[in-house]
Amino acid sequence: MHQVHRVVERVTHRVAERGASTRASYLERVAAARSAGPARAGLGCSNLAHGFAACGGTDRPAIRGLRKPGVAIVSAYNDLLSAHQPFDEYPAWIKEATRAAGGVAQFAGGVPAMCDGITQGRPGMELSLFSREVIAMATAIALSHEMFDGALLLGVCDKIVPGLLIGALSFGHLPAILVPAGPMPSGLPNKEKARVRQLYAEGKATRENLLDAEAASYHSPGTCTFYGTANSNQLVVEVMGLHLPGASFVPPGTPLRRALTEEAARRIVALAHDSYTPVAEVVSEKSVVNGVVSLLATGGSTNHTMHLVAIAAAAGIELTWDDFADLSAIVPLLANVYPNGSADINHFHAAGGVQFLVGTLLDAGLLHADVRTVAGDGLHRYRQEPVLDGGHLTWRDVPTRSLDEDVLRPVGRPFAADGGLRMLSGNLGRAVIKVSAVAPQHRVVHAPARVFTGQRAFDAAFRAGELDRDVVVVLRGQGPRANGMPELHGLTPALGVLMDRGHRVALLTDGRMSGASGKVPAAIQLTPEAAVGGPLALVSDGDLIELDADGGTLDVLVSEAELAARLPRDTPSGEADWTGTGRELFAALRHAVGPADQGASVFGTAFAGPRDLAPSLVSVSSPR
Repeated sequence: MHQVHRVVERVTHRVAERGASTRASYLERVAAARSAGPARAGLGCSNLAHGFAACGGTDRPAIRGLRKPGVAIVSAYNDLLSAHQPFDEYPAWIKEATRAAGGVAQFAGGVPAMCDGITQGRPGMELSLFSREVIAMATAIALSHEMFDGALLLGVCDKIVPGLLIGALSFGHLPAILVPAGPMPSGLPNKEKARVRQLYAEGKATRENLLDAEAASYHSPGTCTFYGTANSNQLVVEVMGLHLPGASFVPPGTPLRRALTEEAARRIVALAHDSYTPVAEVVSEKSVVNGVVSLLATGGSTNHTMHLVAIAAAAGIELTWDDFADLSAIVPLLANVYPNGSADINHFHAAGGVQFLVGTLLDAGLLHADVRTVAGDGLHRYRQEPVLDGGHLTWRDVPTRSLDEDVLRPVGRPFAADGGLRMLSGNLGRAVIKVSAVAPQHRVVHAPARVFTGQRAFDAAFRAGELDRDVVVVLRGQGPRANGMPELHGLTPALGVLMDRGHRVALLTDGRMSGASGKVPAAIQLTPEAAVGGPLALVSDGDLIELDADGGTLDVLVSEAELAARLPRDTPSGEADWTGTGRELFAALRHAVGPADQGASVFGTAFAGPRDLAPSLVSVSSPR
């Protein structure tokens, strides 16, 4: 009998108890929405005729006939994103495979997909997090036609997968499978790319040198190979049972990739008919906890401390940062993929990948086995990897040992005893820090603050030599209510230079740092954010900041009385300033968005009622 670790069990019980009423209301709504036969049978004749007007061949009579399950294709394809370019061919494959399986598929809608790599450090990055909500709403529009009995969701990158899933959960009575595209081949090693970036920041490399390095790293269709948010998306949703087993990291342009895509089409027909499995039952308290555990065990993206909270909320489940913290204390770090190590995601996959990871975590009782998945009941199915045998897709057991323990290890021999993500708290509020890439000697920093409100001002100060000392760089006014919470990955090279010069360096911000958070200790996603009156708005240049990732604390060492006497500084930009690059169109989302620890979501928890968005200060305790 599978025995679950007592902390995993306790956290799961707490999550279930906390959200019992909202989860029950959500499942009641889902049950009421299910139809006895094809959903389109409930449409009027004019409605239905519009639904097949453009169809030809066998699809037209199939849709009109009201017998075959209808499958929605919702795709984030564009050829701007390397990770999404392979989706160009998928709809044709899916339609043919669906016909052969006894269903009928239609391209129900496209959703936007922006590239955070292109927009890093640019005004467009301020739309990135809000694009998750737009994608969720676009997914809902695609599924709102009441033509469909299941959905295939095509997406890979940062905000796209969470947005697709949040949208699908509003139609929780439908089965849904997330369909990935796979990573690009390994290019220039990520550590070499980071080295060139630092040289450029110091003025020791030219723009041409930098562009050569970047182009050698990002060089073909497929997902970027470092373990950022895109690849964290794939791993987490597979462990949650939303991919076919082993689908995450099979490269694009291969026969196996096509076979898995066609199998997803066949499987969704089965899930909509004989093996009915709605997405509302796949995304459960247990599968959400499994997702958190897999993230922690691999040192995945900090963005998922928001995305998983928002996904859970869409299913009526209330996940908190306390749950992450308690699980992180007992989940060991098993993967060593850049930025945590030198390997990339292709090396991780070759060492045993998701299947080995699931097996060792199940054996240690760190994952729930008794969950529903798109492959059938039970997470044991995800111990197996897909292969082509004589041109036919099948699954086989993976080796019970890692094929490269420099990249992937069993629970008994981890890289670290606890998870790669930790929570910090103190008189500045609560923040997230990723320590899996931070050396132990750099996890405690006690240094004076230097406050900025923008990346350009920081860059100017760095180039002027003003930061060549022990320093905690404070970058405020970067939270969701201030400017959409952009990623601040562009700060990493300069901060890395200061650290390599022997200084004690840390970053403190109410913004995000992305899945590429590296060797510099970064307390990010601080909440309450400065724009709503959080204590970060009171910090001044020269204030001593103490960041202790080992102890889980974050404080400004100023007396309670002095801090209380200060007035907030650097008030957020007004409507007239937050314009250009389309930002003014997102003003309503900026005003409605919730705090980072509630998923930085516009939607809130399903059936939880309106969220209190009023500015508030956390209580300020005296420094130790």
